Amino acid sequence: MTTTIKATALLTVACCFSIANVPSVWAGEKQMVPPKASAEEAQIKHWRMPEIEKRFLDIPELDSPYIDTSPVDLNDGIAVGQFSHAGEEEALEEEAIIKLAKEVAAGDYGKYDSLLIAKGGTLLFESYYNRGRVNLSHPQSSATKSYTSLALGRAIQMGFLSMDDLDKPVISFLNDIDSTKLVEGADSITLHHALTMTTGIDIPKEGWDAISADLDRVKGQGEIQAVLEDSAPITKEKQVFKYGTGPRLIMQVIEAVVPGSAEAFIRSELFGKLGITNYDWRLAPSGLPESGWKVSVTARDMLKVGLLVDNNGKWQEEQIVPKAYLDRATSRQILTGDDDIYGGGELVSNQGYGYFFWSTDLGLDGSKYHAFSAQGGGGVYILLVKDFDLVVVVTAHEREDVTQQLVAERILPMFSKL
Repeated sequence: MTTTIKATALLTVACCFSIANVPSVWAGEKQMVPPKASAEEAQIKHWRMPEIEKRFLDIPELDSPYIDTSPVDLNDGIAVGQFSHAGEEEALEEEAIIKLAKEVAAGDYGKYDSLLIAKGGTLLFESYYNRGRVNLSHPQSSATKSYTSLALGRAIQMGFLSMDDLDKPVISFLNDIDSTKLVEGADSITLHHALTMTTGIDIPKEGWDAISADLDRVKGQGEIQAVLEDSAPITKEKQVFKYGTGPRLIMQVIEAVVPGSAEAFIRSELFGKLGITNYDWRLAPSGLPESGWKVSVTARDMLKVGLLVDNNGKWQEEQIVPKAYLDRATSRQILTGDDDIYGGGELVSNQGYGYFFWSTDLGLDGSKYHAFSAQGGGGVYILLVKDFDLVVVVTAHEREDVTQQLVAERILPMFSKL
């Protein structure tokens, strides 16, 4: 049983699932492709950024949600299959995912734009809501950090760095740094510290504002020179988790060690390898790619990233990122506590941080399963649960989302039976 939006066979079935005012359609034998943005709309990047908020609003909301339990093969490198096949139990699980999708469409969990689910490397469920479109790149916010981490992993795979280098000082890779002007302890910041955001860098907000405003000072490695000059001394006691302090250091190292530029390297050796071309990755004032935000990617291309990680760094039989690096990147290098888990709830616990990936435990029937995710403000997720060989992609514009709780409460139970 496949459900999708189909212009030739409109049949409202929301009442079947006790969800009011959400149109849905049973699909016939002919499948429709997912909803597309117009050629003009598809060029809009970062459509949630304040400076183009009006253009974002000009993208019309979908007349009806697109809900498909048998996704279409778009020849984009993503294998597709059916959410379920024959049998009563499987049919019940298919009804469960459709019911969830209709609740999402009704706005029960915030302003979702897409929800995609893959198991075993195969896309089994695809849905779009509101302003979601299959060909419209979606702002990633802080999920950008995870892409930066993967770019470093790609540099390791290609031999420009080694796993041992993760424990070496960041400044040892930056030849344009004048170490005589740096604060005490600056040479103690390793790649590992930067990736886990335990650098110990201590600059007040006004200091960061001053650095950002001095465009001449922050060009190239001048960015790191400025940060490590203006920080308070780096001490072991200060090298604790502090969100936001590491990504720019990692991008500078990528720029320093790869041939050409980090921008070209990402384009050809990371996103290019995955066939990701419909994206935007803005440049920072340093002239390097932004490392912590300002990337836009489509939902299907986000899924490619998730499938790469789920397959231990392999894409179409080529090792893109070392498995050893991903094992460290997606594990809890540090615990960050359960006081404020983004997208959390009663079934989400043990929040930790790896190499620009978040980690949690998701509860199901008294057991806990390790999940890790790229996360972005506004409700962006690439979430993986390796025990279920599961990848869940969400794009949204909802600050107060409950996505991780939703995965634990509603999605994991479906796959525990399949």
